Amino acid sequence: MQDGFNRRINYMRISVTDRCNLRCFYCRGVQDFEFIPHGEILSYEEILRLVRLALRLGIDRFRITGGEPLVRLGIDSLIAGITSLPGVKDISLTTNGLLLTENLERLWAAGLRRLNISLDTLDPVQFRRITGLDGLDRVLSGLGTAVSAGFDPVKVNVVLLRGLNDGDDIERFLELTFDLPVHVRFIELMDFSPVDGYFVSAPEIMEKIRRKFRLEEIEVPGSGPARSHFRAEGMKGSLGFIAPYSHHFCGDCNRLRLSADGQLRTCLFSEKTYVLKALLRGQADDETILQAISSALAEKPASRESSEGSQRRNGLRNIGG
Repeated sequence: MQDGFNRRINYMRISVTDRCNLRCFYCRGVQDFEFIPHGEILSYEEILRLVRLALRLGIDRFRITGGEPLVRLGIDSLIAGITSLPGVKDISLTTNGLLLTENLERLWAAGLRRLNISLDTLDPVQFRRITGLDGLDRVLSGLGTAVSAGFDPVKVNVVLLRGLNDGDDIERFLELTFDLPVHVRFIELMDFSPVDGYFVSAPEIMEKIRRKFRLEEIEVPGSGPARSHFRAEGMKGSLGFIAPYSHHFCGDCNRLRLSADGQLRTCLFSEKTYVLKALLRGQADDETILQAISSALAEKPASRESSEGSQRRNGLRNIGG
């Protein structure tokens, strides 16, 4: 399936909840968050129906996101349902890692092999400052257990935050790649975060790293928008960058996003959404839903600059990653 700019669209990110067991200040902000009512969240049956239809359109790669997907009961049953569908080439999950250890066995049994762990600091004091919780040891335990259990690749997503993790933490994360076969990706903070003044560019961090390490570019399967990954001699893992502002990747965008309440989004930076839940619950037949998805894809913008509206201040958790 191609959009109007001849980009092959084969990847869907599926948010299963807007709830999270962390309160990261750059995601949720200081004001209370209005959660989606439970009755408005898509059921697993509704999600599986959309996955089956997406497969018919050539979408064969899926990522489960949130909020924090592991706070939703029975998430392993959804993953097992997706992995059992003919034509699925890849399924992965993004988690903050707090509930990872106790869920790893069920996730593995469901067919999951790829994990992204969101972890912005390896300093326990900064972890509490960023997330509002003392939980770093639990996350690191889950990370280590996942690697030992055979999950591969295991990626660590680090949102760069000026004054918080752009100093000693960079070296700590690099040390992690020497200790474990994990792929650390440094991510530029999106401008629709509810806070200002924390943006750090990827080239700034890359310059710091190159002062200490001689890096060679490598390929990492399923690297998505982190088009470049690097490795220094002796690393078991690698490092990469997701830099939507320093290095636009719109020209290679291959994805759609489904929110927990059934809204389809064709561009992360656009406010425009396409409501699929009403079709699912209004007894629309498969062909009608397929046509709705195809029509939405036809309007996928060429780049974030050409997107309608802005996600400024709307909150990362509403978007689903």
